[in-house]
Amino acid sequence: MIHRKLSFVAAIGLIAASALLGAAPAHADETETEPPVVELVLDVSGSMKAADIDGETRMVVAKRAFNDVVDALPETTQLGIRVLGATYGGKNKKLGCQDTQQIVKVGQVNRVAAKNAIATLQPTGFTPIGLALRSAAKDLEGAGAARRIVLITDGEDTCTPPDPCDVARQLAAQGTDLVVDTLGLAPDEKTRKQLVCVAQATGGTYASAQSEEELTDRIKQLVDRAAKPVPVTPAVVAGAKDCATAPLLDAGVYTDRELIGEHRFYRVAVAGDQELRASVSIALDRPLNRDYGILLKAATVDGRELVRGVDAGSGRSDVLSAGLRWSLTRDDEEEEDGTAKKSTDTVCLVVSNSFASATAARAPGMPVELSIDVVAASQAPDAPGLGRGWLLLFVLALAGLVAGVLAGWLTRWWVAKWGVN
Repeated sequence: MIHRKLSFVAAIGLIAASALLGAAPAHADETETEPPVVELVLDVSGSMKAADIDGETRMVVAKRAFNDVVDALPETTQLGIRVLGATYGGKNKKLGCQDTQQIVKVGQVNRVAAKNAIATLQPTGFTPIGLALRSAAKDLEGAGAARRIVLITDGEDTCTPPDPCDVARQLAAQGTDLVVDTLGLAPDEKTRKQLVCVAQATGGTYASAQSEEELTDRIKQLVDRAAKPVPVTPAVVAGAKDCATAPLLDAGVYTDRELIGEHRFYRVAVAGDQELRASVSIALDRPLNRDYGILLKAATVDGRELVRGVDAGSGRSDVLSAGLRWSLTRDDEEEEDGTAKKSTDTVCLVVSNSFASATAARAPGMPVELSIDVVAASQAPDAPGLGRGWLLLFVLALAGLVAGVLAGWLTRWWVAKWGVN
């Protein structure tokens, strides 16, 4: 799911699911019933031998940070630990790139077992991040509805394929509630870009740490976040290529995927006394050519545009978002008692993008998060009349005149009494 910017971002006043007319609409659940679980994935590759954090090796600092985090975990925490590059120290890349193990199975935290497993780790081999992520996702299968992987590494993947970004996109495309947060330990720019890509693809977050204190704080924050279910879980929906076949959506938050240059259609029923509020966020999870944008448009079934919202960027952007508001007005249609008819119209929501990829890869599509709400129509407040505007102007002018006269009089009195030095 696109999440948290894609959390990113995006729910606008979701108060309750509205009762809509017509076919039964898709509905987004707003509560989380199962406790979330988290697996820490730690890089134990040879680069962790570098002694560049407070005069100590990255591995020593990471071990102490892990121990502090384990000590601070609540008893009910569901925790697992997986490592990569921890056992094979040879030069055979084929063997080294299979080097990932789960050293603590996912379950209620056992502090002694977790700390003993961490204590034995020594920086050793390659960095198969993509394989470790794929394996971690399998570790968490069936473990809970909201699942989180926290990846801690000091370098980029040295074993592609599988590419970590591609693995993250594949996991997100499966529609499972799996979020990957990434933490770079003294990262360089290439590592940062790769970790940002992995996090964005799954709706996670990226952070970096340059000291032991920062590392401990960042890991605690990520584990704490994993221990708190998100209040709204987006429902997976598949937009159509035209309005006629588009899914009918209820109020809620939805997640989808959109290819570069694609248009995705959805339908929402809006009554005459209601207002449609919608927003969309698209995560830019891959390199794009400069000058791009997204469009969220509301239109009638026959294609007449009602209102639109746009966002654009050029260069590095993490997420683009756009929103709109629209209400149905029928001034010329009334009931027998003179009140407005409460007709219901089907509004087509169209999500489009003007992306051009800097690489050949197009699928899976960009992560999309769509928020929809249908509320009672709000009346626009009356604008102030011209008379009240002139009155305000007159009061301001009069105040300025009085202030100027007083200032001049006081100045003359001061000069006459005390003179000018």
